Amino acid sequence: MRSGHLGRWAAVAGAVLLTGACSQATGLAGVSATSPTTAPPTGSPAATATVPSPTPSVRHQAAAEQPPQGDDPVRVPPPKLSKYAYTFPVKGCKTSYQRKLLVLPKTTIWAPQGCEFVAPVDGVVDEVNVQNRWTPAKDEGWTREGRFVTIVGDDGVRYLGGHLDSVAADVKPGLRVKAGHVLGRVGRTGNARDTGANLYFAISWKTGPAYWWVRRGMVEPWDYLDAWAKGNRTLSPREETLKLRAKLGETPPCTVQCAGRAQPPAPSKTPRPTPRKTSDKNDEIPDKETFNPTTVP
Repeated sequence: MRSGHLGRWAAVAGAVLLTGACSQATGLAGVSATSPTTAPPTGSPAATATVPSPTPSVRHQAAAEQPPQGDDPVRVPPPKLSKYAYTFPVKGCKTSYQRKLLVLPKTTIWAPQGCEFVAPVDGVVDEVNVQNRWTPAKDEGWTREGRFVTIVGDDGVRYLGGHLDSVAADVKPGLRVKAGHVLGRVGRTGNARDTGANLYFAISWKTGPAYWWVRRGMVEPWDYLDAWAKGNRTLSPREETLKLRAKLGETPPCTVQCAGRAQPPAPSKTPRPTPRKTSDKNDEIPDKETFNPTTVP
């Protein structure tokens, strides 16, 4: 009887041990038999292992910073606006100039003394003044540019360079010049005596010397200077100049800085004096008629 009970207890104990061993070994399919003590919080991403990226070498980093290689840019020349070729009137020096109307439609090109004033276009030398006649006491308008040279370009436009320190030795009226031909040197003559060295630059049309106010400037020059300085050498003042001359006439009256403190005297005739007698003879010797020539260049 006792042996029978012992046998049943042994069978039950064996079954229990077998069941526990099986559940620990296998569990449910695809699920670990041992659950983690603490479950991860709901909604948080599962931690993933990161693989460290290799540090780029100095050579590779420098190569990555270089822009991609490409072809050289294609240089397109500026459009040809006229058949004339121009050059900036001061050569070989750093310059600056005014781009607004102050008193006359001209500009002051600031440049170191001695810089070359050159012909802005092919043409013929028109007027040459090698004397500095200006004085502050008179401040006559026709002397304000001091030493100057004008040329009449093949475009029909007259160009003036004034306040020159000197005029080139070969420059005479009638001389044929090419654009870039040296006409003189930048200076401080005329009413630039108390300023920095500069070139008085003006655009007009050809007139006689008596109409000095025309050569002092009729057409605003800075747009053309801008173009010539930046490489568009074919922008021409011809059309604007001819249009203005047709509107005003070839010899318009002076309207700006005309009188100064003393105008050049106009030609005048002295009155005939009363005849006088000599002490030796009774012959009448009238004085000759005399004229005061104008000093206008």
